[in-house]
Amino acid sequence: MGAVVIADKVRIPAWVVDLESFRRWARSEEFPDRGRFSYLRGEVWVDLSMEQLFSHNQVKTEYTVVVGGLVRSVNLGYFFSDRTSLSNPSADLFTEPDGLFVSWEALRSGRIRLVEGAEEGFVELEGTPDMVLEIISPTSVRKDTVVMRELYWHAGIAEFWLVDARGQAPRFEILRHTPEGYVATEAVDGFLPSAVFGKAFQLTQQTDPLGHPHFTLSVRP
Repeated sequence: MGAVVIADKVRIPAWVVDLESFRRWARSEEFPDRGRFSYLRGEVWVDLSMEQLFSHNQVKTEYTVVVGGLVRSVNLGYFFSDRTSLSNPSADLFTEPDGLFVSWEALRSGRIRLVEGAEEGFVELEGTPDMVLEIISPTSVRKDTVVMRELYWHAGIAEFWLVDARGQAPRFEILRHTPEGYVATEAVDGFLPSAVFGKAFQLTQQTDPLGHPHFTLSVRP
């Protein structure tokens, strides 16, 4: 079987047949600079659509600023933003979440490790982070709500944060890992408790001076 070409823009080499070969492709010069690519338990998922500025990009930025700032201020570990490669062999998974948190304990224990690139620095995380964030886009509804929910659970990730800001009011869930699957945490006074961070979070939507949606992630003890 030859290479797979998608929309005359992306060429997936014929030798990409499993997780390890996908990871090699992702670290090679052949890997595309544009688009989102995941390996999801035997399937290659490709999204070449452009990112929505407000319902996706601005929401992602808010979580990166707030959660990333919290992680740094309390010295909890690392918050990695968009385009961070995450692989988990036990879940047969390679993906790039919209955000993820890795605690010092996770790194010290070997639950997750930094993977070095062929030339310099680190280019991938392998293992189980403490938390992952996905923001739903029109092309990722089933992937984020069904497929990733199952695979992140199999990867043993303690919290899966799922956001949908496409409607009139944003939907934000903190899904906690249980032996039977992910279970949504219950809000208290509008705030969702996170055992990973020991804080509670609330996402609200306002309107900016130009009439576009503006999102605020609030934190309380």
